[in-house]
Amino acid sequence: MAGMLELVFSLSILMSMAFSSTAQSCKSYAFSSNKIFRACNDLPVLNSYLHWNYDSSSNKLQIAYRHAGITSSKWVAWAINPTSTSMAGSQALVAYQQSDGTMRAYTSPISSYQTSMQEGKLSFDVSDLSATLANNELILFATISLSNTSTTVNQVWQDGPLSGNAPQIHPTSGSNVQSMGTLNLLSGESSSTGGSAKTTKRNIHGVLNAVSWGILMPIGVLIARYLKVFKSADPAWFYLHASCQSIAYIVGVAGWATGLKLGSESAGIQYDAHRTIGIFLFCLATLQVFTLLLRPKVDHKYRFYWNIYHHVVGYSVIILSITNIFKGFDILNPDEKWKNAYIGVIVALALNAVWLEGYTWYVVVKRKSSEAAVKMPHVTNGSNGANGYGARPHQGV
Repeated sequence: MAGMLELVFSLSILMSMAFSSTAQSCKSYAFSSNKIFRACNDLPVLNSYLHWNYDSSSNKLQIAYRHAGITSSKWVAWAINPTSTSMAGSQALVAYQQSDGTMRAYTSPISSYQTSMQEGKLSFDVSDLSATLANNELILFATISLSNTSTTVNQVWQDGPLSGNAPQIHPTSGSNVQSMGTLNLLSGESSSTGGSAKTTKRNIHGVLNAVSWGILMPIGVLIARYLKVFKSADPAWFYLHASCQSIAYIVGVAGWATGLKLGSESAGIQYDAHRTIGIFLFCLATLQVFTLLLRPKVDHKYRFYWNIYHHVVGYSVIILSITNIFKGFDILNPDEKWKNAYIGVIVALALNAVWLEGYTWYVVVKRKSSEAAVKMPHVTNGSNGANGYGARPHQGV
């Protein structure tokens, strides 16, 4: 058990490392408009960079926010949140290229996570707002009159799709939920509040559930279905099956609880299908565990019906588990190699199931043939005659 948990957490650390991103340095960038910015910062996600000049005497902040890898089908935004490090409450600067080729830049106060970036007045004054798009890089310029004297601001940056000239809701997974942090305008020091800690929790949640529901549970099913055919494996197969499923359930509950914790810490971000399947899956698995206490004896008249229930619920848990794991991959958006690795494990288990299914039927058919052959002499020497086909007995001479 301890070894399994060590493996799980080791995998989560590796996945966390795989999700980290690198960026080019902003210090070597030269603006075509010959604008000079004394400070800059390489933002950790979304190919973004912030350049700024800060005048502490007037409390004015002149910024240039660069977002690389952007096409005309996307909008970008950079924001300051005066009250917290989250997206809700942010005072955003938004820009995108309109369908006629002109650039639009405007302000938008963010009140919820389901925003469509509607134009509105911010809690502070903004001037010189403009934007350019060239070589798949959008640059947003603005001068901000900060409303407080603090030299540390909470910043949020984002991108999302366009439908015509209307911004749509941005993705709620991967880098798009890590793009927030704090910035010291004097020292240039920054920290990311949406990245490492929450990402590690999300990775642990994903690994726990993939290993438990998505790997150990199917292995436990294979043990029960195919080992019990061999008389020499009885009752070892049952204890192996019960142990494998128990470990899977315990680890799975830990992953499920981690998901609940993540949900409580991410107000406004909801993955309805993933959450609903997860809750239903947990309820079915818990019911399956407790009904083991009500398992009738082998010769009991209700054992047949209990077996039907046990098989239906068990296979339902496996199907729901694998489905929800792939939904989790879509949410976490890890490197493709992690998804491919899990697909490889599932394919390997499926191929083994196919091979074992055929071999099991071969063993069962061969065993029945042998048993029938053993019973045949008892039939031929019975009351049905010397030849076993109803022939009359020979008369003595």
